[in-house]
Amino acid sequence: MNQILSLPPDEIRHLVVNNGIGLIAAVLTLIIGWTVARLAGRWLRFALDRIPQFDRTLTPLLTKMVRYGIMAITVILMLQRFGVETTSLIAVLGAAGLAIGLALQGTLSNVAAGVMLLVLRPFKVGDYIEVNSTAGTVREVGLFTTVLVTADLLYVSMPNSAIFSNTITNFTREPNRRINLTIRIGYDDNIEHVQKIALDIIAADPRILKTPQPIVPVAALEQSSVNLYVRCWVPTADYWTVLFDLQKSIKQRFDAEGVSIPYPHQVNVTRDQPADAKT
Repeated sequence: MNQILSLPPDEIRHLVVNNGIGLIAAVLTLIIGWTVARLAGRWLRFALDRIPQFDRTLTPLLTKMVRYGIMAITVILMLQRFGVETTSLIAVLGAAGLAIGLALQGTLSNVAAGVMLLVLRPFKVGDYIEVNSTAGTVREVGLFTTVLVTADLLYVSMPNSAIFSNTITNFTREPNRRINLTIRIGYDDNIEHVQKIALDIIAADPRILKTPQPIVPVAALEQSSVNLYVRCWVPTADYWTVLFDLQKSIKQRFDAEGVSIPYPHQVNVTRDQPADAKT
């Protein structure tokens, strides 16, 4: 400070003006870079959403990479305005990044798992999946977490490593899905008649596929009922509506045709004791 004050007034003014201009330029560079990064991320997301062939699963990753890349360049340009040697700074940041990476192995494992999920593609945005007893529709696949929305509209954020290390069940990836419905009839009911009723209901529904052929086999002979499987194939998008409608139609037809639907029951038998046994 004393050295600066000992300089001639013209040099002091020149130094203050230059440093002031450099500071203002650095602040403007930071503001402009931050704004450009946000706008570039939004523009890229908007552009990718308008491409029908582009997979929306990659959209969050690409937009974040572009945004963080522009921000990193902005910080480097701002430091250059202050005369900082960016080459040595990058080396220092690299060493610091290695140390931080060793300290945050669990967090970085989520990044590695997220990259593998994007490469292997076991699911995409919009698929309904189940992982470790948690089921929901995939909303976003990020670098650290995957966001699911459950059937009752709950927001679930799962670490990518937890997803990648567990079994993933994708309910919507295949175009068709089989309905497995078990119906129970009494031993006094006619099996062939019940099978015909079920097949007629299936044939009358245009949403149910003709191939593979629907079947209604006898599944089991239980203590109080004869169990039949109703198996048919439908487009995945129609699975739940067809299942609900099929159960309703079968119940209504059984009521109209007099087919019984037994339920578990218990019969208690009591025996009268002899008179001399009571005394």
